[in-house]
Amino acid sequence: MSQQAGPAKTNEPGPQGGGTPGESARETVLPEPGGTDASSTGVTASDAGTDADDAGTGAGAAPGGEQSGSPESMRRVAVASFIGTAIEFYDFYAYGTAAALVLDSAFFPNLAPLTATLAAFSTYAVAFVARPLGSLIFGHFGDRVGRKSVLVASLLLMGLSTAFVGLLPGYATLGVWAPLLLVLLRFLQGIGLGGERGGAALLAVEHAPEKRRGLFAAFPQLGPSVGFFAATGIFWALSAGLDDAAFRSWGWRVPFLLSFALVAVGLFVRLRISETPVFRRVMAEQEESKAPAVEVFRTHWRETLLGAGGMIVAYGLFYTATTYCLNYATQGLGVPRSTMLALSMVACLFLAVGTWFAATRSDARGRRRLVLTGCGLAVVWGLVLFPLLDTERPVLIALALGGTLFCMGVVYGPMGAYLPELFSARVRYSGASFAYNLGGVLGGAVAPLVATDLQSSYGSSAVGWYVSAMAVVSLLCVLALPETRSRELG
Repeated sequence: MSQQAGPAKTNEPGPQGGGTPGESARETVLPEPGGTDASSTGVTASDAGTDADDAGTGAGAAPGGEQSGSPESMRRVAVASFIGTAIEFYDFYAYGTAAALVLDSAFFPNLAPLTATLAAFSTYAVAFVARPLGSLIFGHFGDRVGRKSVLVASLLLMGLSTAFVGLLPGYATLGVWAPLLLVLLRFLQGIGLGGERGGAALLAVEHAPEKRRGLFAAFPQLGPSVGFFAATGIFWALSAGLDDAAFRSWGWRVPFLLSFALVAVGLFVRLRISETPVFRRVMAEQEESKAPAVEVFRTHWRETLLGAGGMIVAYGLFYTATTYCLNYATQGLGVPRSTMLALSMVACLFLAVGTWFAATRSDARGRRRLVLTGCGLAVVWGLVLFPLLDTERPVLIALALGGTLFCMGVVYGPMGAYLPELFSARVRYSGASFAYNLGGVLGGAVAPLVATDLQSSYGSSAVGWYVSAMAVVSLLCVLALPETRSRELG
């Protein structure tokens, strides 16, 4: 490829994220702002001056002086996207585990057991309803002022909302105000995660070389695996080390209170990275969208809806295998709580393997092909899940949960690069985040509720058919989408 770039163009990428023929060369060789060849691209030093989001560093330099795109800079981006996502999903999953184990008795003690379980899962679902709203709020600013600063704000909101759940008195102390405040904090959790989910993937993808976007997107996609493992591990340790009364009285609060420390770690890491080169180019060429959400719905509505449909199975598999199955096995099958938590941790390793395997191979084999493979596997595995679970044998339970989460990982891993590549740079944060989180509403929010109702009415096999049906819906949606691994991001 020629190393000479022509004058920078201002053509807006089309709705599919493609650009003009000259944009491939421009994305490859455009010097970082402040570099020696800025004049050859039409971007002057004044156009690309110091970015306020880079905390006093040049917009093309990460803190510490290394140039954006250097190995050190890319390591920082990978670590920041991974750690931030792991922390935020730790917060989110800590609530899901608590909802399955203890929130029914702590906040809904006057309800019948089944009704209390449904009430606890309903508070859990509130965050999923809030997530699309969070994606639009944070996406607006992410597409207007930058990815980095918005991700810092989402981390703060998510982490503090989680920590305050650990400080919230139960129904015995506050009466009806206790569940109401719980719902409010859960709603704020959803707003924060709505801004995180999608934005963290953008941080990695927009920094990555074109042929390695799947690899770098794998890092934020691994965050949920680690966050879930950590949340489950802490609940397991508390459950094993405390008697039931102590666990229900105060032990369940400890994972939430740890969020104070985790937020501090996440902020330290994220404040040390630079803005993405792709967004800096949008700013330099003054191509920011004035109303990103409106533009997404006007020009990218098809990609948004189909992308959300593709995410349904990933969320459905995860929350069926974790939140619902944890409750079903402990309360319905009588499996000890500590045993189920330990088996969930084992299953989480399958999720990490599936995520990494599919995400890294999507650079060579294509995002679409691997996502379709995961959907096909999930169609079959949905029918196997509950026959294995109902044996009540720990090894087979671990296989049931592990296989489910592996299928989820095969779908979820490539989505880190796939969804951002569906949208043009000027609305990418809003579009990718909204698609992620709308899929969460359709697949994750309702899965524990529907599964609980199906099991009580028709037995556990009906839940398996429900999981397979979600996989079919996602498969059809992805079939209607194009392959994107060779698309330009600029």
